[in-house]
Amino acid sequence: MINCAVPGRQMERLRSIMHRLRAPGGCPWDAEQSHASLISNLIEETYETVDAIRREDWVHLEEELGDLLLQVVFHGELAEEEGRYSLDDIARGICDKLVRRHPHVYSDGEAEDTGAVLNRWEEIKREEKGDEAKPYLHGVGKGLPAVLRAGKLQKKAGKVGFDWPDLVGVVAKIDEELKEVKDELPTNGEVATPALEAEVGDLLFSVVNLARKLGVDPEAALEGTNVKFEGRFAVMERELLARGNSLKDASLEEMESGWVRAKSLSSEG
Repeated sequence: MINCAVPGRQMERLRSIMHRLRAPGGCPWDAEQSHASLISNLIEETYETVDAIRREDWVHLEEELGDLLLQVVFHGELAEEEGRYSLDDIARGICDKLVRRHPHVYSDGEAEDTGAVLNRWEEIKREEKGDEAKPYLHGVGKGLPAVLRAGKLQKKAGKVGFDWPDLVGVVAKIDEELKEVKDELPTNGEVATPALEAEVGDLLFSVVNLARKLGVDPEAALEGTNVKFEGRFAVMERELLARGNSLKDASLEEMESGWVRAKSLSSEG
């Protein structure tokens, strides 16, 4: 029996619980899971953790970090069952990596500032992965959300000088891409074409680049707008209900009027 009163033993307890859930006579659902089947859970728990941080809900964050930790332990248990590696191997790997990539802390290296630390980190990372012979942008994860990946691609390209020197070129590029989207707009109710999809992608990529140049996190900015839109829509809906109306029955003009009033209640544009 694990003595959970001893500091640090809760991790051991979590691993023991996970092992029992997967073992014969354990939980049928847990026993059926695979790395692939848990992907959606991992993504969901990650975003719920991000949401708690953005809301500065530190109490809820503890719970979300626990849920996220469970996903790591679950995948570690699966890997150990498959004879690939264990959670100890995973922990050892990240510990060794942190030591290697912080020579200014664990060896005789020096770091003048944060920029120097990040540059050295990337150099060591390329050496570890043998990326010198691979395309420069190879290491930007393909599983990242598209907006985040776009920003990382742009930032990495900018490190070797492939970047607009100022905002004038960035804004002009957005204008150019918007015009190309307009040129591809369907007529007579036609469905969107692959060409239109490509142009919309180019426009979004350019907007992400503008955010990067301005020092704005595009993911956080868009989520802020999502929250704002959701809040104003709720105000509009409540106003309609107070007037004996509903979203289903209201006209566009009535909804637009309610939206304008909801917008006036907030200080943001």
